[in-house]
Amino acid sequence: MTALTQRDESREIRRLLALGPGDGWHADRLRTAANRRGFELAHAPYESLCATIDASGNSIIKCQVGQLHDFSAVLCRTMPGGSLEQISFRLATLHAAYASGHRVVNPPRTLELAIDKYATLDIVAKLGYPVPETIVVQNRQEAVEAFRHLGGDIVVKPIFGGEGKGVMRVRDPQLAWYTFSTLEKLNAVLYLQRFVPPGGRDIRMLVIGEQILGIRRTNERDFRTNVAIGGRAEPTALGVNLRQMSRCIADSLSLGIGSVDVIDCPKNGHVVVEVNAVPGWKGAQTCFGFDLADAMIDYLINQKTP
Repeated sequence: MTALTQRDESREIRRLLALGPGDGWHADRLRTAANRRGFELAHAPYESLCATIDASGNSIIKCQVGQLHDFSAVLCRTMPGGSLEQISFRLATLHAAYASGHRVVNPPRTLELAIDKYATLDIVAKLGYPVPETIVVQNRQEAVEAFRHLGGDIVVKPIFGGEGKGVMRVRDPQLAWYTFSTLEKLNAVLYLQRFVPPGGRDIRMLVIGEQILGIRRTNERDFRTNVAIGGRAEPTALGVNLRQMSRCIADSLSLGIGSVDVIDCPKNGHVVVEVNAVPGWKGAQTCFGFDLADAMIDYLINQKTP
């Protein structure tokens, strides 16, 4: 047994760790939910992760608030940007913790896939579910050709990102040229999708363990439905097909807490546009009479170790 997993088995550890921002609405809800269950929830930034491999080969992973083995479970919230080395190291520490039997939600492999829109969409497509026609390139010239191929009405997204930030609908060839030029100069990957009508309307399927909750999101002023940028949320019943879809996708990604977003397309039915491993739920909370943070903490506490 490595130092990572050594703990006093005579007492239950009633401390939880959330990696990510410690301030704001989501952090407050999670802390309150943990306290209701007699647990302390501490927050630490991903940037504070550090690791030691001692002379005996024991792995010790620490963060700003202590060693990971001092906590009964780790909840992975929003990871900030960083260099390739920084992101790789953060994920490596989570892989080491998970491989040693530590409870990490969501697992690091799930985070690696879900943070990358292309990797996630490829998995969804291989499961047989409809996705928007998508072209991913690395230079302006190929992006211009993709723009034409996709019918001159596209959505440009950062391959990493969330809350609708950096997502643009582009229909003008001149604007497309300038957009692709800017992204190329930033060394960004150009992730382009054919626009799926009608816009401003989708369904978020929020996954919390075995629970799957339906939220209809609408925005009359923007094709993006994110509540963070003005969208509205209301509960919606999910049919058997949507429940089966979200469960299949979640299981394929080992997604314990997350969301699957689909667009109601008049022509193609439900089209999967995104899977999120670190979903916000401020808008979704208004749809339900129970605290979603309670359900998340319950899942975190009761989730079996790998």
